[in-house]
Amino acid sequence: MSRMSVLLLLLPALGGCSLIPRYERPDASVSAKWPAAVDSSQVSGEAADDIGWRDFYKDPITQELITRSLRNNRDLRVAILNVIQAQEQYRVDRSSLFPTVDAQASIDASRTPGDTIGQSGAYKVREYSLGLGTANWEIDLFGRIRSLAEQQRQTFLSQAETRRSTEIALVAQVASSYLTWLADRDALSTAQDTVRTERASLQLTQLRVSRGTATALDAAQAETTLHTAEASVAQYQRLTAQDLDEIILLVGQPLPKAVLACMNASTWSTASAHFPRLPAGLPSDVLLRRPDVLAAEHTLKGANANIGAARAAFFPQLTLTANDGTASSGLQRLFAAGQGAWAVEPNLTLPIFDAGKNEANLDIAETQKQAYVANYQKTIQAAFHDVADALAARKFYTRQIAAEHALVDSSARYYSLADMRFTSGADNYLNVLLAQSSLFTAQLNLISLRLASAQNLITLYKSLGGGWKEYSVDMHRTFIADQMLQPIDRSLTGGTSLEGLKLPVP
Repeated sequence: MSRMSVLLLLLPALGGCSLIPRYERPDASVSAKWPAAVDSSQVSGEAADDIGWRDFYKDPITQELITRSLRNNRDLRVAILNVIQAQEQYRVDRSSLFPTVDAQASIDASRTPGDTIGQSGAYKVREYSLGLGTANWEIDLFGRIRSLAEQQRQTFLSQAETRRSTEIALVAQVASSYLTWLADRDALSTAQDTVRTERASLQLTQLRVSRGTATALDAAQAETTLHTAEASVAQYQRLTAQDLDEIILLVGQPLPKAVLACMNASTWSTASAHFPRLPAGLPSDVLLRRPDVLAAEHTLKGANANIGAARAAFFPQLTLTANDGTASSGLQRLFAAGQGAWAVEPNLTLPIFDAGKNEANLDIAETQKQAYVANYQKTIQAAFHDVADALAARKFYTRQIAAEHALVDSSARYYSLADMRFTSGADNYLNVLLAQSSLFTAQLNLISLRLASAQNLITLYKSLGGGWKEYSVDMHRTFIADQMLQPIDRSLTGGTSLEGLKLPVP
């Protein structure tokens, strides 16, 4: 047993050579500065990814919806399970570095007729053995197994970043969907106010038609305006119902009555007025910390490690089968002195001719790496585009909203004057119709612009990598992502609770 133990302890020291190419981060292929349309005053201060989502979304209802989605959303749950699966696969690949040692016990009994071996009586054999053994253990001389394990480790880290990216997107989507519901509810209220106004106007116009001070054309135009507003009411009733369905889908469970009551009592101003000023930071500092960029880089590192495994295939492969124990023809003497038995069977395989298979596999690995380099650069370019667009839009949304406010005010004055002229008989109803249509359109456009501006700020926060530093209490369990210290708790597989799940934090 001591010989076997010493052998198993010493042989792993023969491994350690690595043929993985030295990794160098590719060029980002983006400008070192934001576009000229971006105000430089917007790119200073605390980085967005240092701002937790509770500090960004300060509205209590928004926080409640986000917390519930982090606990119950199925897309996030799938992302978490992918992390678990990738970690377990890494453990499987890494275990190949070590021998599989099995306890072996056997009894061999045979009887051979004497006439078949040239003796008078039958020949009987009985053998007992007990020991430890390993079979077909590959000694990783040139790092093939280590390269494959490193590739899987990078896959695990990529999945961990993908989970983080999924969470950031989920937080932003929940907040955006809630604001969309509020905006559509405001639009519905505006349409309902317009219906009430137009219904009263139609009644007045019909009264004037009966008195001969207005024409049937005026009444028909008033009916047109009323029915247009009624169609808008139905439209926004449909949209608010669909918005609520979207929120429930993101949250992953029906909303309690208390939460629905708070949502119905909330207003647009209370939900959107708490967003802090959000600086962008420098492009190099921002983009390389985004989880999707980090995930693409880990995938690239995994492809780089795969090249090491493809290179190792050109070199000899050493496998070992060995056992050590005791054997005897009689059970009573199995543990007696001098009954030790051992066997060592090393096997060295050297590739000589494989019809170009190894060269092709190496070419495939190198080509895959180049593809992942391009994907990494594309991910950075997309990130730069997202941030630059959001920063530029934020600069101009403020001006557009101010102009739309002024348009709503002037449209309201226009409608008031046109209505007074029609009431006094100085003008026909066409001008009232045009004024009312302009006012209604301007009011809806203002609501849409406010929503777009708030959603743009959410998009900027998400694009800068913000929203990952805070998790719901029963999800928050950290571990060092690049070291496999403990297996992930499997309590998730037994029910809906995520308690005990250890999540990677960079």
